[in-house]
Amino acid sequence: MISLTQLEYVLAVEKYRHFGKAAAACLVTQPTLSQQIQKLEDELGLILFDRVQKPILLTPAGAGFLEQAKIVMREHQRLLHLAKKSTEEVSGDFHLGIIPTISGDLIPLFVDEFSRLYPKVDLFIEELKTASILQELQEDRLDAGILASPLRQEGMKVHPLYYESFVLYLSPGHPLTQKNEIEASDLDGAEMWMLSDGNCFRNQVIDFCSLPVRGATSVLKNIHFESGSLDTLRQLIKKGSGYTLLPYLMTNRMGTQEKRDQVRTFEEPVPTREVSIAYRRDHWKLEIIAAIETVIAGVLPSELSRTQSNHFQILEVG
Repeated sequence: MISLTQLEYVLAVEKYRHFGKAAAACLVTQPTLSQQIQKLEDELGLILFDRVQKPILLTPAGAGFLEQAKIVMREHQRLLHLAKKSTEEVSGDFHLGIIPTISGDLIPLFVDEFSRLYPKVDLFIEELKTASILQELQEDRLDAGILASPLRQEGMKVHPLYYESFVLYLSPGHPLTQKNEIEASDLDGAEMWMLSDGNCFRNQVIDFCSLPVRGATSVLKNIHFESGSLDTLRQLIKKGSGYTLLPYLMTNRMGTQEKRDQVRTFEEPVPTREVSIAYRRDHWKLEIIAAIETVIAGVLPSELSRTQSNHFQILEVG
């Protein structure tokens, strides 16, 4: 008879593509894990993994078996969760992905309050790019993700959390600092510092500014810089030249003089991103998702809107 432990081992090998790493993740020895998978293959009359390939790959038969194994393990986890939920206290493990351009300013706002209000929830937070979050959600490795929307991903529930406007962050003394409000037509791609490819924030900047997609993200002709950090771009601009767009929450970490000298708002409709929590439609940890939404709503600065407005230009993710 197939055991849940054997299914757990199979899923671990598929995830890590390595028997040793899978065994370590399952807290067993490699011989134990290998023997159980071999026993399962013998019982099924199937070879699940091509052990000759490096990294280890599923066989065609193994791929079909794996899809069913995921369903079985998912339903098993659902049963366990429902049993714990009967206590009517929000509890359990929860894995949350969040994109880097949101995490640095949002996580410090809500984690202390969440920890205080929901001590029985073990919340695991990981910074990931949008594509990785969506993949991890599909593979049940994340329970939810906080990211920019709208999303064009089937099978997902998406709840907008808030709408965050963008500001222009300029080098000291830049001519555009003489303007009170910035228009998109004021911007020149040659002066724009941008994040590296793969960041949805970069795609939103390109969309708003109607910039050509370029490989280099530096305004210095002989410097080729790839960065995934808005904080790094901010420091480059602060001590150098050019400008970039930043999400509004980043300005809360700036001093009064820096904001006065280097931050400018945009004319309406203001470029804005919709920040949402997304999860699979068939996900069952809904009370924890609701708890996260409630805590975030309670700690957001009043300058951030929780509803869409005609004053916003909601930028596409990509």
